[in-house]
Amino acid sequence: MKYIPLFVLLFLTIESAAQRISRAEYIRRYQLLAIEEMNRSGIPASITMAQGCLESGNGNSELSLKSNNHFGIKCKKGWKGPKVYYDDDHRNECFRSYTTVEESYRDHTNFLMDNPRYADLFKLDHTDYKGWAKGLKKAGYATAHDYDKRLIRIIEENKLHRLDLKMTLNELATYEQRSMRYNNNSGLTINPYNAHEVRKVNRVKAVVTRKGDTFEMLAQELGLSDWELYKFNDRRPGYRPVPNEVVYIQPKKNKTTKERPTHRVQEGESMHYISQLYGIKLKSLYRRNGMNPGQQPAPGQIIYLRGKKK
Repeated sequence: MKYIPLFVLLFLTIESAAQRISRAEYIRRYQLLAIEEMNRSGIPASITMAQGCLESGNGNSELSLKSNNHFGIKCKKGWKGPKVYYDDDHRNECFRSYTTVEESYRDHTNFLMDNPRYADLFKLDHTDYKGWAKGLKKAGYATAHDYDKRLIRIIEENKLHRLDLKMTLNELATYEQRSMRYNNNSGLTINPYNAHEVRKVNRVKAVVTRKGDTFEMLAQELGLSDWELYKFNDRRPGYRPVPNEVVYIQPKKNKTTKERPTHRVQEGESMHYISQLYGIKLKSLYRRNGMNPGQQPAPGQIIYLRGKKK
């Protein structure tokens, strides 16, 4: 066995604890995904949310952090997507890997809908979370003998059954107002759609992020796909925005207005920073300044925001 110094173990333990999120925070982040999947399939949002909490350790498990697999779904026959291997019931078992959390939630729905073992569950009402929990255990979703009881406990302790109202995108804001009086007791807050103020930068619509926001959450709120936000903001899948970051919700422009022809680079500024600051496509910014993708400017350098470097 490879020896790991004690101070390294302590550092890893402290770092891991600092990154962990609570169950309440996990629910706040991903409840909209569960609601959308319920509206698409009829699977109770409370069941999806409870399974996500349980299977991913509230988003803190290695499988969910590294592979975005929040439901412990193994490869099974016919899976042609990315794979990872972990020890579970047996050593080195194959699990599905996803690019985003949204993909994991969508595939969880498809997994249940496409598997004949779970066909009887779809005869139940979408508010019958107890029936669904017992049915999942009976169908063998997990090996734990009390799997149904664990799901029911998570749902009732966090009042997740409130999510099982057949809500549409336009009804969420109203539901938020009606349920506000419960929030102090339950810790459950439905983040209403269009809650972020939309503003314009260089004639491009954008929002400013808050603590805990993700591209998946913003996409759900604004009726977009998460891949669109990653593309609009020149970010790789999985990127997490920081509070007060500008996130564009439509494609940026190729140039600025006449009033903003150039920018003088300050210490620490990158081409991506300048692209986001002025709402200009990153590729266009590189092209206008005769720079290669990935190349960074020097402090004091003049960056052309319209026209081309001579």
